[in-house]
Amino acid sequence: MSRQQIVACRALMSLVLVGVLASAPFAQAASPLAGTWTVNLAKSKYDPPSQAPKSATVKIEVTGDTIKVVNDTVDAQGRAVRSEYTAKFDGKDYPYTSTIDGKPNTAQDSVAWKKIDDRTYELTGKLKGQALGTQRIVIAADGKSRTNTVTGKNAEGQTITNTVVLDKK
Repeated sequence: MSRQQIVACRALMSLVLVGVLASAPFAQAASPLAGTWTVNLAKSKYDPPSQAPKSATVKIEVTGDTIKVVNDTVDAQGRAVRSEYTAKFDGKDYPYTSTIDGKPNTAQDSVAWKKIDDRTYELTGKLKGQALGTQRIVIAADGKSRTNTVTGKNAEGQTITNTVVLDKK
C-alpha cells in the first residue's frame, strides 16, 4: 500500500469514527426492562404461599414499542412451565402461549401491556377477553431489580396477591 493510500485510508477511518460518535446521542437508550431476570424467592411474598414457584427466569427483549418475553418456570409442583409472547405497550391484547411439561396450557390466551413511565409497566393476563390478573412492574432506579405486584385469581379461583422480586442477571 502506498503512502497516499495509507493517508487516504486513515482519513476515511477518521470520518467514519466522527460519524459514529456524532450519531451516538441520537441512539435509543436500552429499555431498563430488557434483559434476563430471575425470581428472588427470599424477597418475594406469595399469597397463597402454596403458589410460590421453585424457580423462574424471564428473558425480555424490547425494541421500540414491542416487547418479546420468554418465561421459564419450575412451578410449586415441580413442573416445567414455559410461556412466550410478543406484544406492544399499547394496552391491546396479544396472543400468549404456554406449556406445562411440554403440553399446551390453556389457562391464559392473551396479554396486554401498558407503559406507565420509563420504569413502570402494567401487564394484564387474559382468557377469552376476561382479565385473570394484573401485574404492576416497577424497576428499581439502579436497574438491578424489579418488583411485580400481582393481583387476580389463580387457576383454582383463589384470590392471589403476590409481591414478586426479580433480580437482573
